[in-house]
Amino acid sequence: MDSVLEGSGAEGLAALDRQVQDDLTALCYPAKKWISETRGPNGDAVLDAVIIGAGMCGLSACFALLRAGISNVRILDRAVGGREGPWVTYARMETLRSPKQLLGPASGIPSLTFRAWYTALHGVAAWDCLDKIPRTVWMDYLIWFRHTLSLPVENEVAVDRVAPDGDLLKLSLNGANEDEIWTRRVVLATGREGLGAASIPDFINTVPKERWAHSSDDIDFAAKKGKRVVVIGGGASAVENAAEALEAGAAEVRLLVRREAMPQINKMMGIGSFGLVAGFSMLSDDWRWRYLHYNALAQTPAPRGSTLRVSRHPNAYFHFGVTISRIDPQADCLAISTTKGNTLETDFIILGTGFNTNPMKQPVMDGYADNILQWRDCYTPPPGLENEGLALFPYLNRDFSFKERDVGKTPWLERIHCFNYGSKMSLGNISGDIPAVSEGAAWLVREMAAGFYTEDIERHWQFLQDYDTPELQGDEWTPSDLPNP
Repeated sequence: MDSVLEGSGAEGLAALDRQVQDDLTALCYPAKKWISETRGPNGDAVLDAVIIGAGMCGLSACFALLRAGISNVRILDRAVGGREGPWVTYARMETLRSPKQLLGPASGIPSLTFRAWYTALHGVAAWDCLDKIPRTVWMDYLIWFRHTLSLPVENEVAVDRVAPDGDLLKLSLNGANEDEIWTRRVVLATGREGLGAASIPDFINTVPKERWAHSSDDIDFAAKKGKRVVVIGGGASAVENAAEALEAGAAEVRLLVRREAMPQINKMMGIGSFGLVAGFSMLSDDWRWRYLHYNALAQTPAPRGSTLRVSRHPNAYFHFGVTISRIDPQADCLAISTTKGNTLETDFIILGTGFNTNPMKQPVMDGYADNILQWRDCYTPPPGLENEGLALFPYLNRDFSFKERDVGKTPWLERIHCFNYGSKMSLGNISGDIPAVSEGAAWLVREMAAGFYTEDIERHWQFLQDYDTPELQGDEWTPSDLPNP
């Protein structure tokens, strides 16, 4: 690796690519295929797995499958190439929150780390000077990761529906060469919003859509020049969208925050460890609920850099302890009334209100998503620890698959794996954020591989019996008589 790290630019990157290939060869990648071919109802070969989503989680899952010898896989993403995930779409922070040295999707392979890629391009000195990873640079790294591993991503292909078909799953596609494909498993690598929808408060219902946006929308910030903007919320997305509006020339930006003060401590970052990654799913329901309820109450603060990006502007205002009672559209403004009796006028509202996690909101599983078992079906928190948001999370199996609320009604749910933010309550934060995504992908694939093997045990038993390639040829020894007494 030293020779790679000393390089920079195209030459350094070419050296790194060679190193990656050498490392993969040493690791016998891709692994030998061991799953027998399955035929579908039309006689065509059936896929072993389809991954929906080619962001960081989807790429990690695909790489892990290939390393495990599960290669009959397709990975589909509705976005154009290079715009998968949030990094160059609705994410608007200047840098990542995660420390630069975290391994991300590298799966324990040094040559696949962000550090190796960055130093190959820019040199060791640039790495030493780097503080936080610029958001768009992280996307550049993921693009390189995908291409250097030759992961089979198909862009501009949407999955409209996942439906049962006997022992298989049938996927209805939009944008592919075929309208339908069949697979044994589906992996929902659909990110932060992948098992729910944007959180939209009721008070916005009176406002015409052209006068408000959610932080995940495609917002024309240039059109906000000279305008008054109100941002609802005090978390990362709220602060980052406020900064974008200010930098685009907004006349003023006011953040309305329900809390009495800005959260300052990132509790879960402070306790991060491999023990938490490995052990969270083994905790009782009481402990898992207690952990995540406490963290929800504490709230993750907006990054320091993002907050300073707002406060450096003299026309930026943080208002705390503000709860909105109603919004009245006027001819030339929006009149926001608060529960304190204040009225505030603005031209445009941005909702930095995050996402709700609710598997029943998934259109690809329309018609049976209501039978997904949720935490509210399995666990009643003690008085004072109620949390509607946590209650809506799916209650998952250890292989990230869904469980049935009404057992036997939708048995195919166990063939759909929730490798996105929706797994957080059951399995921990291992399928959404950078720190533990490699461990999450390895966990997912180990469990999937075990499922494939046990499901096909009759085939493997027959393979055992039929295997007849001799290791010894019969000429390696000479029989001898025992000596006489």
